Parts: sequence; C-alpha cells; structure tokens
Amino acid sequence: MIKQLGDVFSTFSERFMPEPIIFAFLLTIVTFVLGLLLTDSSIITMVDHWYEGFWNLLSFTMQMVMILVTGHALATAPAVKKWIQRLASQPSSSAQAAALTALVACIFSWFNWALGLIVGAIFALEIGKAAYKQGVKLHYPLIVAAGYSGQMVWHLGPSSSSGLTVATSGHFLEDAIGIIPITETAFSSYALLNSLMLIAVVVPVTFFLMSPRKENELSGIEEYAPQFLKEEDPNANIDTSNSIGARMDSVWFTVIFIALAGCYAFLHFSRNGFDLNLNIVNFVFLFLGLALHKTPVRYMNAVTDAAKGASGIILQFPFYGGIMGMVTLSGLAVIFVDAMLSIATPQTLPVISWFSAGLLNIFVPSGGGQWAVQGPILAEVAQELGVSVGRIITAFGAGDTWTNMFQPFWALALLGITGVKARHIMGYCMTLLLVAVPFYIIGLTFFP
Repeated sequence: MIKQLGDVFSTFSERFMPEPIIFAFLLTIVTFVLGLLLTDSSIITMVDHWYEGFWNLLSFTMQMVMILVTGHALATAPAVKKWIQRLASQPSSSAQAAALTALVACIFSWFNWALGLIVGAIFALEIGKAAYKQGVKLHYPLIVAAGYSGQMVWHLGPSSSSGLTVATSGHFLEDAIGIIPITETAFSSYALLNSLMLIAVVVPVTFFLMSPRKENELSGIEEYAPQFLKEEDPNANIDTSNSIGARMDSVWFTVIFIALAGCYAFLHFSRNGFDLNLNIVNFVFLFLGLALHKTPVRYMNAVTDAAKGASGIILQFPFYGGIMGMVTLSGLAVIFVDAMLSIATPQTLPVISWFSAGLLNIFVPSGGGQWAVQGPILAEVAQELGVSVGRIITAFGAGDTWTNMFQPFWALALLGITGVKARHIMGYCMTLLLVAVPFYIIGLTFFP
C-alpha cells in the first residue's frame, strides 16, 4: 500500500509540482490574498510587510550558501570521498539504498540540520554513482528524496532552534517561562522516544517499502544527472610550474590557519558546550575542507566547483523572507495559531501544537523565526492548561519539520548537489509526510 501511495504522489508531483521558484511565487500571492481577507491590512500595508521581510533572510542566505559550498567541498576531499563511496557501494538493491540513505540523513540531521542536509545530499549522489558503476539498478529520485528526509527530524535533536533558545539566558520568553534546560526538550525521554521512532523505524522503513521492485520502474542517475558521472578533476589546470607565485600555494598557509581555527573551535566549545549553531558548523566545515584539500588553491577549486548549485538559494530566499514578513507583520500567524489552540485540551495540546506548527511552517520555513511568532502563544496556553512547556516545545519542533516534506525551501541545496528537480522527489516526500501522521499522533500523545 505504501508503494502504491508513493507511486500516486510521485505521479502527481511529476505532473503538477512546479519548480521551487514558481512555488515561492504562488505562495507569495496566496499569502498576500490571505492577508487582505483575514486581517485589516490594506494592499499598501501588505506591500510594505512584503518588502520589510524581503531582506530579513539576507545573512541566512549567505549562511546557506556557505553550508552548501563548504559541505560539498569537504565531501569531495579525497579522504572523505573515499569513505562515502565505500559506504555508498554497500547496498545491493534500490530498497536497501533508499533505507540506508534515509538512515544516514536522519542520524546526521538529528545532530545538526545543516550537517544532515549536506551529508544526505552527497550520500544520495554517491549512492547513485556507485550503483551506476556496479550495474545495480535503483530509483535515483527516491534515493535523493531519502537524502532529504532527515529534515523531518532535526528540530527534535540538539540543534533544535526553539530548544536552544529557551535554554539560553535572556531569551525573549524568559519572564514568562524562565530558563528551560535542553534536558527537558531535546534530551527528554519524550523527544528521544519520538526521535528514535522516526529515525529507526518510520523514515527508513517507509523508503524501503516505497522502492520499486520491477526493473522497468527503476531509473538511475544517468537519466537525471548524467553530468555527475564525469569524474572531472577541479585541479586539472592547477599551476605546477616552479614560479614563485605557484610555489606560494603552500601547505604552510593551511597549517597556520588550521591552527588559528582549531584554537577558536576549542574556545567556542569549552565556553558554550555542544553548541552547533550554523556559524560554527560553517566555520568547522570551511577549515576541515581546507585541511583535507591541503593547499589554498586546491581548496578554492573545490569551492568553485561546489558553488554551481547555489543559484536557487541566492534567488529564492529573499522571496521567502517576503512571505515571512507578510505572515508575521500582518497578524496572519497569530490568527492561524489562535484558531488551532482555541480547541485544545491538556491531552490534545501536543498534537494541536504539532499540527499548527506544521501549517505555519509552509509559510514561515524557519524554525527560529517560527518560534518567535508561535512560541509566546504556545507557552501561554501550555501554562494555562498545566502542560509541560518542554513537552510543547518538542511537539512544536516535530510540526516545524514535518511539513518540510511538502515545502521545497530546504531542498534547494540538495537539488543543487544531486541534479534532480523538485518534482522528481516531492511525491515521495509527501508520501512520508502522510505515512508519518499516525505515528506522530501516537508518539506525541502517549509517550512519557
């Protein structure tokens, strides 16, 4: 039944799913119209809200470009690439490849969403290449979708935007709820059991069952991204002459800067504990890549090669900033959440929080930005109903990531790395979204 459901949604996605840039434009129009119909905002006011939000993701856009290019460059370093290729060559069927890719993506995403996104994308690419070389038949779009599936679990883990926010002294809700340690959110039995259910069972098993069994239903990387089968060496044209300029591309520069970076990384983690925010992940990726590529010019060549996939992020993120501006500044977000929470009871609040977060995530695809809007309302209702705020933060995080399987915003980096179109993978992602619903309801309602 899951295989049939995957086929239905895949066919639907192939036929009707627009390119991510068109999806962003359509979502902008829908948000604009909803703002006019459901709030007292005028056309001029909504235009102002759109522009006010348009550049709010500018620094985040650069962070995402950096995570894409530094992560990709790190994975293409000879030592790392060899390890990934060895693991990617293990599956002997499309079903095994899909399940393994989903498991790898989910494990890394639980620790850090950006790490999981890049690892999942690169692992899916290498699975596709390894299968082609070995003559193993698989369904490449399904493997890529599995590489994206980790984005459904990250907000339950230690990089939880909401969990880290409320654990930080001086956060914007401290007067209302105080400091809530990470042991009551990401490391609570409630969050860990829900995470384990998704990572070890729901996600990999769903992708295993969705995999086509008939050979005529399989389509490898050569049909979707043949350009990646050409093993081009980005250092083929490197200057190896004995000139002074060429000899300045020295490993000693790498040694000096790795020492500086290592010193700062030690200071960061000794001061902040296991704080894997986006800046420190990019910092670590950048200098690990430099170390593994050995010289600055070789690393520059790898980054140049990786940057080819960043165009979608650069163009589309400002439009999502505009959507977020309209949703938050017009009051649409509060209307959505209030409507959901008005029917909540102590027993149903976690599930309602999950669903409302999933709905809002389609319009505000940023965990931290969404918590800033939804957090005050959820915290107040939780306290009124006598429900643990830590429990509601976990439910919120589950919802925030659940509809990533419908929203192609986070897939942009993955699409750039793997060479597929959003319509090729979103049908399988939407199948996972639907299959996971009863597990979310059971886990969020009954787990201790």
